[in-house]
Amino acid sequence: MTIEIAILDFLQTYFFSGYTVFNTVFFGIILTIFIFFIIKMFEKINLNPTDLIFPLIPFIFLGSGIRALVDNGIYQYSWFLITPGIYFIIGGIAILAIFMGLLIEKILDFDYKYTVFIIGLILAIVNFVKIPSLNLIAIFEIIIIWLILTLIFLITSKFWSLYADKINLSILSAHIFDASSTFIAVDYYGYLEQHVVPNLIYDLSGTAITMFPLKIIVISFVLYLIHKYIDDDTISQTLQLAMFVLGLAPGIRNILSLAIGVS
Repeated sequence: MTIEIAILDFLQTYFFSGYTVFNTVFFGIILTIFIFFIIKMFEKINLNPTDLIFPLIPFIFLGSGIRALVDNGIYQYSWFLITPGIYFIIGGIAILAIFMGLLIEKILDFDYKYTVFIIGLILAIVNFVKIPSLNLIAIFEIIIIWLILTLIFLITSKFWSLYADKINLSILSAHIFDASSTFIAVDYYGYLEQHVVPNLIYDLSGTAITMFPLKIIVISFVLYLIHKYIDDDTISQTLQLAMFVLGLAPGIRNILSLAIGVS
């Protein structure tokens, strides 16, 4: 066996054959390094990271849509089209869109956020035309649960200062969406949870409904720590942006993978 083949076998076994404790920790380290460089970028160009939460949503649909199409065999499997490769590719495209938007804003006085949104929307639409058909019932089931729980937290935000902040509420809503998609896919359509910690909890409880308290407790605690102990606005806002993406991206991937797979 050559060194090249051995390296490829190692990568396939430990990084691209499902989530393990080893690669989960490794991906977490890589994500931390990536977020550090993103923080430095935002400091350099003097942007508020949370201003990009909604302009970047089409890019989240783009990346998650590509992954869903890979899951269902419409796109050929590639290391670059699954986690973590797809995050870096879409992240790189989004960064280029941000700089393009800033350049256009400087020349034409056109808000860079609209440029970022339009570029992402065009790319997402181009990708979505590849989807053959969707099971609307599965989509409806997930969205109903997500809307009900988000509405509950919208109401409680009147009394809970942490979620009186619309950005925090958006982050929690994104993770509730992920939990809703996981719950429906696993409990009602026979899909399997892939991530290490949720899968361990699922094995103990026998139901993916445990994703809801897990998400709500963890996200609320992390948001509390960010607001309590991080005074630097760029750092705290970049972490909020990252949390939003890490909630919405798998949720969209789940709902599209399910809707395509059972259509």
